[in-house]
Amino acid sequence: MKKQVEAIIKDALTNLGIDTKVYVNHPRDPSFGDYTTNVAMLLAKERKASAQDLAHDISQALANPMIQKVEVAGPGFINLRMVPQWWYSAFSRILGEKENFGQMDLGMNKKVQIEFVSANPTGPLHIGHGRGAAVGDSLARILKKAGYQVEKEYYINDAGRQIRMLGESIWSRCMEIKGINAEFPKEGYQGAYVLDLAKEAVEKMPEVLELAKDKAIEELAVWGAEKILGQIKEDLRGFGVEFDSWFNESTLYKKRLVENALSKLKEKGYLYSQDGALWFASSKLEDDKDRVVVKANGDPTYLASDIAYHDLKAQRGFHLLIDIWGADHHGYVSRIKAALEALGHAPQILHVLLVQIVNLIKSGDKVSMSTRQGEFITLSELMAEVGKDAARYTFLTRKCDAHLDFDVDLVKSQTEENPVFYVQYAHTRISSIFRNALDKSISYTELEKVDLSPLTLEEEMLLIKKSLQFPDIIEGIALNLEPHRLTYYLQELASIFHSYYNHHRVLVEDKELREARMALVKGVQIVIKEGLGLLGVDAPHSM
Repeated sequence: MKKQVEAIIKDALTNLGIDTKVYVNHPRDPSFGDYTTNVAMLLAKERKASAQDLAHDISQALANPMIQKVEVAGPGFINLRMVPQWWYSAFSRILGEKENFGQMDLGMNKKVQIEFVSANPTGPLHIGHGRGAAVGDSLARILKKAGYQVEKEYYINDAGRQIRMLGESIWSRCMEIKGINAEFPKEGYQGAYVLDLAKEAVEKMPEVLELAKDKAIEELAVWGAEKILGQIKEDLRGFGVEFDSWFNESTLYKKRLVENALSKLKEKGYLYSQDGALWFASSKLEDDKDRVVVKANGDPTYLASDIAYHDLKAQRGFHLLIDIWGADHHGYVSRIKAALEALGHAPQILHVLLVQIVNLIKSGDKVSMSTRQGEFITLSELMAEVGKDAARYTFLTRKCDAHLDFDVDLVKSQTEENPVFYVQYAHTRISSIFRNALDKSISYTELEKVDLSPLTLEEEMLLIKKSLQFPDIIEGIALNLEPHRLTYYLQELASIFHSYYNHHRVLVEDKELREARMALVKGVQIVIKEGLGLLGVDAPHSM
């Protein structure tokens, strides 16, 4: 709808002999109007003229039957208020398009890859991984809605020291169970899940434990990682997340992709030897210092495989690469962008979203957690306590690079302070209205054809206007990669609806008003259901 308003203003400018880009937004204060544009102020800089004079000239040229009022405000803003019929006509589109409302071709079918979670298969997913999963999966759904071709990928770190350490940890616990004294590795994995794996290994794989220590550790590492990865996949499915592809780090070595990427860097003059190690001269490309890619002992660093992985990503034909990492990886962003540029790829193809930690609050107190000590709340434990919907929605109630306090007691409560309950309850209340209509044998025509002109209350117009902002929200999220905007929007829409519901009956005696109100709440319900669906959250018909 903003684009339609932009077109109206563009036509007025054309009549004035002006050719320029027009941007329209919603005023922060609805009392200023429905739409606002700063086009006069932008033209004033270009033409060295008075912005207010230009704004008055443009406003006088805005002769359109859909515009109710035009005002010039402040230094030269042009505020527009549209006639009610403009809103009624647009709202009927929601009722006609149903779940397709908000679908757009903004992405023009461009290919986007989102890589997220990618937790090492050395332990179960914890609540921090859950936040990254909610962000990545919801963003993928929204980008698809906006017209992008999206692929979700999980990068499996199945090579290197951390997998070996898992094997050592399991082996040590196996020895403990068998009554054999074995020192637990200093940096080993200490969670209870390691002991569970060890018990299973002792029971079902006794022959492995008879092998030489190094061979036994090697086999236990592979077996343990596969078991953990299976649990990760099961937890993600329970969380409503399905990946399109699972990429193994070991593939980079089997296909010599790490070697090839380093060779390309060397050819381009970005590798050099020092102190027996091989260095990437990333400081030439805006990194703060150079980085080791092959240690003096000949072992490649994690950076070497990450460079090869992103080189491969860029070669796979994606227009945009989105990585979702923990906030502790912020220093890695410049390194990977530098590597992409050194390898001949556009560094701006990569966008990294950093996800901050989650503080779990129970009974008003912060729950102490330590991943190293194996003391953390797993994603499966959180889902068992609060449910998938509440977990996903709550993870998205703040911008991903801001710390999040997850109050378990609040999320489990059925009050308006609980955001997911508040939004889902709006959907449920609307379902109850239509069940009530059915019980009372109230018939009604096709709602998309209903005359909405009886809707004259301020709250009714607020519901119409807020519902019609849904496509703008989708566009904004797609352009800025900020899925938390959708939870804010749904809470605002639900708040307006609950207030309306508490003060006005929908199933009134007057048939025309009743049908108009039924059409109104059905449109609101369609938007809420679609919005929740994009967040991976169910829209219940009863609670």
